[in-house]
Amino acid sequence: MKGSGRHPLRVTARLCRLAGILLVALLDYLFRCAFRRPEDRLRVRALWLQRASRRVLRLFQFETRMAGPVPSRGLLISNHLSYLDVLVLSSLAPAVFVSKHEVKFWPVFGQFAVLAGTVFVDRARRFQVGRVNDEITVALNQGALVVLFPEGTSSNGQTLLPFKSSLLEPATNPEWPLAIGRIHYEIDDGDAGEEVCYWGEHTFFPHMLNLLGKRRVRASVQFGQFLERSLERKDLAQRLRAAILELKEKSGTANRT
Repeated sequence: MKGSGRHPLRVTARLCRLAGILLVALLDYLFRCAFRRPEDRLRVRALWLQRASRRVLRLFQFETRMAGPVPSRGLLISNHLSYLDVLVLSSLAPAVFVSKHEVKFWPVFGQFAVLAGTVFVDRARRFQVGRVNDEITVALNQGALVVLFPEGTSSNGQTLLPFKSSLLEPATNPEWPLAIGRIHYEIDDGDAGEEVCYWGEHTFFPHMLNLLGKRRVRASVQFGQFLERSLERKDLAQRLRAAILELKEKSGTANRT
């Protein structure tokens, strides 16, 4: 993690701007979301997160390249590399995210996840799975786009971890559209797998400070429709993983041509 040490002025300036962005986001939430009717709350929270995400990404000098149709409702199944995934995907489409419960207790960003209406899941407590699936179903019935990371954790992007099937029950219902997505990061001044992806023994604040020191981050997002429904969750998990791996292969082929 060298970005914060090499560019202390850039990191300091961006930290100050980030504090301002977070304050603006809190005021925006207060005036646009806090007192809305319950039936409107899901939609306005997703729009609030989209506005805040776009501001934060501009701070990181993000460049986002996109391929495929951006889903607007239903389920989006994606690989998971970093806390930045939420910002990138929500900047493209207002969405509700499903996240591991540890995120809820992250300083500052955990509270923002709560305000955004994130559905939290503790995979160690299997009895919670039914409740989480019910919350996902409620969001889908309200016309929301729900983003799910079935790997259950983030990685450095070199491989796609096996998909956990416990939260894929709503995906077996053909009533809601089902889409897949793949995120990939690049930076010119470092190793994206170590400095953008957030995994393993990384800790949040050192990782973010280093990231603030990077000149620019590029994200590539591929979307695709998924039509191969299965009523068996484990079979569906394998099919979805294979489809996202195919997106990766197609991206690699395109980059070589």
